[in-house]
Amino acid sequence: MRPHVAELSRLANVYTACHPNAGLPNAFGGLRPGAGGESAGCSASSPARGWFNVVGGCCGTTPAHIARIAAAVSGLPPRPVQPLEARTRLSGLETFVIGPDTGFVMIGERTNVTGSKRFRRLIEAGDHQGAVDVALEQVRGERNLLDVNMDADLLDSQEAMTTFLNLIATEPEVARIPVMVDSFPVVRAGGRAEVRARQGRRQLDQP
Repeated sequence: MRPHVAELSRLANVYTACHPNAGLPNAFGGLRPGAGGESAGCSASSPARGWFNVVGGCCGTTPAHIARIAAAVSGLPPRPVQPLEARTRLSGLETFVIGPDTGFVMIGERTNVTGSKRFRRLIEAGDHQGAVDVALEQVRGERNLLDVNMDADLLDSQEAMTTFLNLIATEPEVARIPVMVDSFPVVRAGGRAEVRARQGRRQLDQP
């Protein structure tokens, strides 16, 4: 957990929290004798390095675990929140930052059914591997962002977009760069789905 908390603290200009679990389970799925030292140890070392502002417990923690964590961090100063420089920050598996000192930003537009006849033929034919190969070519051509558009007549753009994005998400070489979803019906459908989800949550909250 420590490297992930440290990286989050480095990137985030907001308060961060750490909630370690009670430790590794034994062979029967229960807690090992003395479990909790790992969580207390992680909690004690992390704020000393300025990694987080809030600490608590997660899976398997008991009041005794929380007491050990509280004792470990007692008296340590909170993490200072540092404002980030105003820049555009995008992320695939890797972060891409655009600022005043950034040169040309290269956008891969061959994964666009309205801009590439080859890509459209592959998508319409269901040749998913061929379509992923197009994305790979764009990344290997040193594109910084990948533009994906599935707006075309007689094409189920929502299904095509979902399928393609799921495929490139499993291709590390492609997934490392940010993706632009350049497809209005897909974005609009996503917005409607979010509205329906919120309405469902409100209904569940009603007595």
